[in-house]
Parts: sequence; C-alpha cells; structure tokens
Amino acid sequence: QVRLVESGGGSVHSGGSLTLSCVVSGYTTSNYYMGWFRQAPGKEREGVAAIFTGNDNTYYAESVKGRFTISHGWAENTIDLEMNGLKPEDTAMYYCAGGASTYDSGGPLEARKYRAWGQGTQVTVSS
Repeated sequence: QVRLVESGGGSVHSGGSLTLSCVVSGYTTSNYYMGWFRQAPGKEREGVAAIFTGNDNTYYAESVKGRFTISHGWAENTIDLEMNGLKPEDTAMYYCAGGASTYDSGGPLEARKYRAWGQGTQVTVSS
C-alpha cells in the first residue's frame, strides 16, 4: 500500500523558514517524479516544486524560485522541501505527491500527473 506522510509544517513570521518532509512507503521513489503542492482556502491546488529522482532534475513555480528547494531527504524514500524567505501568501496546506512516472500525462507541477497523495501539513506565515 502506497503511503505518503508529510511533516514539518507550522507557523512562522514573514521571512522565516520551514522544512517539510515527506516519507514514502509502499513503493520505491527511484525514477519517479515527487512533488509538493499547496492549496490555500478558496484557491486551487498549485504545484510548488517537483523532483525527478532518476536524475535529480528539479522544477519550481515562479512564485517560489530562489526561496524553496526540493531535495532527497537524509533518510531513504524521503523528499524534503526547504522553504526560506516565507511570505504570508505562502500560507496554505502543503501536500506531498508521488507515483508519477515519465509516462504519466502532465507536467511535473501538474496535479493530474500524480497518483498518490499525502494528507497535508499546514504552513501559516504571519506578517
């Protein structure tokens, strides 16, 4: 059974930092896309960052480039999202997504590409 579990969310002031982690079980993350998405109240889910574990190519939304970094975590089958320079507009529920191969339709930052999702972790940034 595929399972993705996020952790690391919390509340910070504007300019602060947080690191989210996603632990994947039930399948190997090798040669798959892994992504982080977020959804704020009343808004659509948007892709924030993604990584293709086959070659470590990374992809970022324009709104987070230079501030967020997606990478392999220190533990096997873990994907981290380091978030620096947080802004109030980054406030959202953040979801880890996985199980997307190169054959699945959609770009790395498109939700339709992914087959497995975590339950989410809340990030709140106050001004």
